[in-house]
Amino acid sequence: MRDSGFHPFKGRVSRHFGETLGPDAAYLSYFDIRLMKEDIDTLKNDWLTDNSISFWEEYLEREYLNQYKNAHIVLLRPSMSFMLMQTPDPHTLKEALPNFSRTTHIFLPINDCRNPSIAEGGSHWSLLLVSVVDGVAFHYDSLNPANRNEAGLAARKIGQLLGRQLQFIDLADSPQQENSSDCGVFVCIQMRHLLLRKLLMAHAKEKVSMSMGGKSVDATQGRKEMLRIIEGFRKEGERRRSSSASPSQSHKHSSQKPSRSPPRIE
Repeated sequence: MRDSGFHPFKGRVSRHFGETLGPDAAYLSYFDIRLMKEDIDTLKNDWLTDNSISFWEEYLEREYLNQYKNAHIVLLRPSMSFMLMQTPDPHTLKEALPNFSRTTHIFLPINDCRNPSIAEGGSHWSLLLVSVVDGVAFHYDSLNPANRNEAGLAARKIGQLLGRQLQFIDLADSPQQENSSDCGVFVCIQMRHLLLRKLLMAHAKEKVSMSMGGKSVDATQGRKEMLRIIEGFRKEGERRRSSSASPSQSHKHSSQKPSRSPPRIE
């Protein structure tokens, strides 16, 4: 499933005066995700935007999940998780959602935004992991129990789509954040750990504990790592764009302003 472009809760914007790029400037195109300067600013020290989390999911898919051809794991984008929670009959979204007929697990970023007309309506992220094969929905909330109702609603909607009732487990031992802005980073770091260290490392028919008990999350280092990954792709995109330009094109445009399109990775 790709990001639909619908971003109901962009998160708080951190604006720094004197920067070359404005918050609405495109920063990096990574396959189906276009990161804006706003996304980078919030990733540094504020609430993560839904676009930043969409990038992280795209990154996990492209760089890791695609290597496991027999894995049938879906990373649902925040916009689709939100639409799923807001739609009275989830079956009306079937054409927009992935085909879950062979899916074993579904990751859903959960936001507490209730009003899609408010651009910055959400204030908290948590993570829902649905084990389709076990009929269980695990909820990881770094400010437990802040998003319990929203996660429970998402679990019921997914259960309707799957044609079965899911057991909802709110994991009380989930790592807890120490401030009011790290929830999105917790979602990203825990999603990677559960995907790479738990699900993709499990042997066939092996029972794997989905608990995050005892696992610490260093949000500061998580932010730095995510920014480092983005900057690496941005430099690679700039290198590709530079190497693809012919000498004549470079000379022709040497006196013009740089292209306003962002570096692209695909």
